[in-house]
Amino acid sequence: ARKRETHEAVKGLYIHGGVGRGKTMLMDMFFDLLPVRRKRRVHFNDFMADVQDGIQKHRQARKNGDVREDDPIPPVAKALAEQAWVLCFDEFSVTDIADAMILSRLFSALFASGVVLVATSNVAPENLYSDGLNRQLFLPFIGILERHTQVLALDADKDYRLEKLARTPVYVTPADAAADQLLDEAWQAMTRGAPTAEASIALKGRQVIVPRAAGDAARFSFADLCEKPLGARDFLAIAGRFSTIFIDHVPVLGEGKRNEAKRFILLIDTLYDHHVRMVVSADAPPQALYAAKRGVEVFEFERTASRLIEMQSRDWLEDWAARQKGKPAPEAQQAQA
Repeated sequence: ARKRETHEAVKGLYIHGGVGRGKTMLMDMFFDLLPVRRKRRVHFNDFMADVQDGIQKHRQARKNGDVREDDPIPPVAKALAEQAWVLCFDEFSVTDIADAMILSRLFSALFASGVVLVATSNVAPENLYSDGLNRQLFLPFIGILERHTQVLALDADKDYRLEKLARTPVYVTPADAAADQLLDEAWQAMTRGAPTAEASIALKGRQVIVPRAAGDAARFSFADLCEKPLGARDFLAIAGRFSTIFIDHVPVLGEGKRNEAKRFILLIDTLYDHHVRMVVSADAPPQALYAAKRGVEVFEFERTASRLIEMQSRDWLEDWAARQKGKPAPEAQQAQA
């Protein structure tokens, strides 16, 4: 049998700072140069989706009599620790109560197994899940995190993403008739006139409906994505299926649309992390899309705005084009309207 890779306990790193300060770039450089086989770099939302899947599978196995252990956390943590000794999380942000309530036990088990965490975030550990429901039950996790990582504040005077901004017409404002025409023309150009039809993506016994699809491009309205009960798994499925996403008519969001804002934040995080090209019409520039003055979404939306800006840049679009070379064009699963 092959000898298992073993390591001494190592303290991880938690880097926090404002948007566009280079945290993700540092994470990417560290991960690429890390001479370790068992390593994983993943967006925090994707990781927690995997955790929740593992919990659900364990509960089903327990119901079927395949396992005897009632508690799903230890076996899920054990499986994760076997997959990766070093976990790299980009944009560590806790907004979901289901995630918040299990983090203490999950990471206690991971750290006990010797897992090393390296994470980036817009907020310091003590500000994670601020204003969250039942936050007092989440607080022990902050202490666990601070004991097992060195906390580093990364400050800078400029947002480097803004410096990369190029004049690529992929974010059009305001979302009026002229914007509709511009997006229609961009759709025709990017899909090269390919037939457009409704499509669907199979996801755990149900279908995620795509109103308009052509090849590996999809087109949605804001309402299609953020005013319906879609979540992380839905957005992951969309990002995994399409390389270009059009979003029409993004409104200015305020306290009356907190649920829509949360979905939009999650959507942009997912599309950004999977390097999906976006073409958007919106009622305001990225920095002015969120009008509320309080709540955790105010801080979350700073990252969203910065990413929307970066996704317009020439560097981003050139990198996107380079990633498409040699990729097979996926076949859309068509559904009748």
